[in-house]
Amino acid sequence: MASAETDYGPRVETYFQKAKSAAAIFSQLGQEQTDRISLAVRDAGFNNRVRLAKMAAEETGIGKWPDKVVKNAIATMFVWEDIRNLTTAGVISDDPVSGIVEIAQPMGPILAIIPVTNPTATVLFKTLICMKTRNPIIICPSPRAKKSCMEAARLCYEAALSQGAPDDCVQWVPEPVIPLTQALMSHKALALILATGGAGLVKSAYSSGTPTLGVGSGNVPVYIEAGADIPFAVEQIFISKLFDNGTICASEQAIVVEKSIAGRVADEVRKRGGYFLSEQEVAKLTAAAYDAKKKVMNADIVGKSASEIAARAGINAPKDVRMLMAPLSGVGELYPLSGEILAPILAYYVADDFDHAVNLCIDLNFYGGIGHTVSMYSNDEEKIKTFAMLMNAGRIVVNTPSAHGAVGGIYNMLHPSLTLGCGTGGKNITTDNVTARHLINIQRIARRRDNLRLARFDTAMFLDESQNINAVEKAFNKNS
Repeated sequence: MASAETDYGPRVETYFQKAKSAAAIFSQLGQEQTDRISLAVRDAGFNNRVRLAKMAAEETGIGKWPDKVVKNAIATMFVWEDIRNLTTAGVISDDPVSGIVEIAQPMGPILAIIPVTNPTATVLFKTLICMKTRNPIIICPSPRAKKSCMEAARLCYEAALSQGAPDDCVQWVPEPVIPLTQALMSHKALALILATGGAGLVKSAYSSGTPTLGVGSGNVPVYIEAGADIPFAVEQIFISKLFDNGTICASEQAIVVEKSIAGRVADEVRKRGGYFLSEQEVAKLTAAAYDAKKKVMNADIVGKSASEIAARAGINAPKDVRMLMAPLSGVGELYPLSGEILAPILAYYVADDFDHAVNLCIDLNFYGGIGHTVSMYSNDEEKIKTFAMLMNAGRIVVNTPSAHGAVGGIYNMLHPSLTLGCGTGGKNITTDNVTARHLINIQRIARRRDNLRLARFDTAMFLDESQNINAVEKAFNKNS
């Protein structure tokens, strides 16, 4: 069997020859023209948000197109408002005291991996932040969303060209296959991979030898603390989890409540169309929603409605069911629904008290969601701080729909992003919401200055071989 390099080498070389030519021109543009290009891309994506949303929903069969319209708006208008005043060309800062001048430079060609769950929004988002930072982008869509992704890319490219962007600043892969994607990821001319998608693809990106900004899996627990506003909490959880049928990785995966309020929470859940499953129904749902061989959620139920999933599982749920609630007694492999399921399905836990609830959230966080996001509803600041300190999560969203809160820009001042870093716990380099500021190299001009920190020491002692380490330590302690 021929290698990926043998099969796809010429095609990959063509992509990068074009990208390098675009990069050479892009690096010469100033901030004013860069912003005109970026604004045109924003307008193209925003003005076509409805059409692209409908295309994505029809092509993938995942989620709800009206919610995808919102995603497209976040990826363009919200992101632009966040980055519009960011300096990405020329001098960022000039400090006369330190003598250090910082200059923004583009990174070079960037490969954007696009997931099937958020296809057009992710194309719009990644293209916009690449144009803002003068980086050519090569878009590699999910095979299940290639038509809608290519249309989004085409719109962005034509808009960029209209404002003087270099030819081939936006390219896309019409027939994405794994060997071609791997060949692109490992090419020596590639500066960075923006990897959003399944765990296998993100792992391949990290293994390629190319710097990568990736994501981790989300298994978001939401803790409703005893003093929370219960109707409000349940309402917000439903807003979040039902958004695009749960396809955002930061959407809630499990509700944890204290037993003192469990009955009231359950009543609110039922009022809003939640259906609590019996033990036998939990087993049926597990078989339908979880792929036991691959040990991941079943792709066929991702982004489907609760009623459709119930029908597939053979569960006789009410016709107006909106959320399937699975009461569980444990976390881990014996309880597959305690993991990430990108659909209107929520695990449900009743805890004895605050400490027990926190421990359950820790277990859920570590079972497939390390570094990502956790959620809490509470009005007790001390408990909020305690909860946050014990969680390994880049985002702790409080009294906020988790999906919207983690993405940022709507309910809080986090940077709006479709790429959510999960830190070292999630095998990522950052816990940030990735945005344009992550896509620039910073040069530093360092002028000669006396180092006041060293002036406290007799520097001759560092050159005197007769001095031992104890003398150095004594000098430091004396001058501290």
